[in-house]
Amino acid sequence: MSTKQSIVTLSTPIIRGEQSISQIEVRHPKSGELRGLALADLLRLEVDSLRKLLPRITIPTLVDQEVSSLPPSDLVKLGMEVASFLAPTEILTESLDA
Repeated sequence: MSTKQSIVTLSTPIIRGEQSISQIEVRHPKSGELRGLALADLLRLEVDSLRKLLPRITIPTLVDQEVSSLPPSDLVKLGMEVASFLAPTEILTESLDA
């Protein structure tokens, strides 16, 4: 089941100055944070949509350049968390039971 936030461990840490970020907290987006985005694009893990949304819902806040520099595997991990937040609980429960 989906919670209000999730921690994603990156396979390749983000280097910000002298700081190395290896874990990102992704929190459940509010409707206002989805402005200008199509939910279907987020569910399809469209890169441009994830680039717009992730800076709005990550802790520490990722900037667009950092999201753009992520390896595909880390972007997919973050995108899957976003998709799990958007999917209705019933769908997630049914897919786990199947």
